[in-house]
Parts: sequence; structure tokens; C-alpha cells
Amino acid sequence: MRFSVEEFRHWENKKVTLLGMSGVGKTYLSTLLRDSQWFHFSGDYRIGTRYLDEPIMDMIKQQAMQVPFLKELLRNDWISIKNNIKVHDLGPVLSYIGKLGNPELNGVELEDFIQRQNYYREGEIAAMLDVPSFIDKAQNIYGYQHFVNDVGGSLCELDDPRVINTLVQHTLILYIQVTDNDEENKLIERAQSAPKPLYYRPEFLQDELAVYLQENNLEYAAQMVPDNFTRWIFPRLFHSRIPRYEAIAEPHGYTVTSKEVAQVRDQQDFLQLLETAIARTS
Repeated sequence: MRFSVEEFRHWENKKVTLLGMSGVGKTYLSTLLRDSQWFHFSGDYRIGTRYLDEPIMDMIKQQAMQVPFLKELLRNDWISIKNNIKVHDLGPVLSYIGKLGNPELNGVELEDFIQRQNYYREGEIAAMLDVPSFIDKAQNIYGYQHFVNDVGGSLCELDDPRVINTLVQHTLILYIQVTDNDEENKLIERAQSAPKPLYYRPEFLQDELAVYLQENNLEYAAQMVPDNFTRWIFPRLFHSRIPRYEAIAEPHGYTVTSKEVAQVRDQQDFLQLLETAIARTS
């Protein structure tokens, strides 16, 4: 959606999609707005609770069945296992996606990793196509005036036109941009120390994996130390996504910086930031 500043001010039920890398402030803004009549739709939470719930549970049960005591309890339905994902704690999704590398070092073998990546992509596409129905639920069931869509950092990787078309049709796209090297390095360090589920486009993963194996004199992915590969590839993933974000934001949305987002303290600050972003494109 595109607006003039005046049109935006008079938009009674505001609906905003926050776009950008993990760590730029999407969830910070969403949490802040939730206390001011904004419905917080978390894409990653929706993926984990709706579209990856069964694969996650299957993975957990498979591990539990290897323990004789738990195996008996599960086979007799004497216990149940619950996938307890939270908006601020995506641990089960992160565990399911895993890290590519040596299985003896808690890594995931390449074939299995690619399959899990595909499930994650399908889940993210489905979650974003759910946005219109959740906008309706937010207003007509839960009574929220406004709606904020907190998307995963990999939205720009999905290469499915339905996703962007749906979000542009139903929401204002706000891209949160990182503008200096120091801040960029901090985001990369934060992502490496506290990772979120990562999706890699198949072509990107194939190309970068070949480079990593060659640089480290390895023959195949199962020889890699998972944490080492993840730390190595993330900066490359970060920089590969920037032009993809810009390709969405330039024709369809508005851009602010992560430094501007860090100054937002309440709903009024957020609305003022949006007006500033809209005015910059006029």
C-alpha cells in the first residue's frame, strides 16, 4: 500500500508489515505496539505452531523413542509431548531446522537439512498468505484497531510472488535498513551468538557450501563443524539479502533505518516515523 502523509493519518485501521534482517528491531516494535491496540502477528511463531508443529513433534518423538523408558511411556500413551513455542523463544523451530554439518557434533546431514529447509520455506509462504485472514480476526474477533506483521528475516528469499503481492495489497511495507558498518557487525555478531531459524535459498546454499568445503579442504558437508559453518556463512547471507530487501521496498514500501527505530519509545513515535518515511518518498 502507498499513501500520502495525510492519507496515512486518516487510515483508521493501520496494517504494517515490518521487513528486515533479524535484529534490526522488528520484534522490538511489535512488542511495543502490542500495548497500544496493535495485533502482533509473528510469522515465525505462526510457522512453528501451525506449519512445522507436526515435523517438530515427530523429531522430538523420534529422539524420545531411543530412550527405552520413554519409548514404553509413549507407545502406551502414558505421556504426551507438547511443542511449547513462544514469540520471543523459537527454540523448537531452531532445533528442528538445525545447523548443517557433522551429525556427531549435533549437525544435520545435507539431505535432511535441505528437506527441513524446504518445509520451513513452505511454512513461511503459508504463514504470509494467512495475513489477510488474521487481519480480519484481529479486528472482528479480538477487537484490535491496528495490525503489525513481524516477518522472518528470510521473507526476501522466498521467491514466491504471491507473498509480496498479498502483503502489498493488505499492508504498508516498512523496510528497516542497516546503514553503517559498526551496526552491521553488531547484528552479525548477535545473530551468531543468539541464532534464529535460518533459511537459505537452495542456489545460495549450494554455491556457498562449495566455497566453504574448498577453503577448508573438506569433501562433504558431514565433515563440517556446524557452528563454524554457520558463523562463516551468516555474513555472506546478510549481504546477499540487502539487494533483495531493497527490491521489495523500493517499488512497494517505505524505508527507515535501524537507528531511527531504536529511537521509537511509543506508538506516537512509531506513527511519526512512518510519516517521515512516507514524506521522504513524496
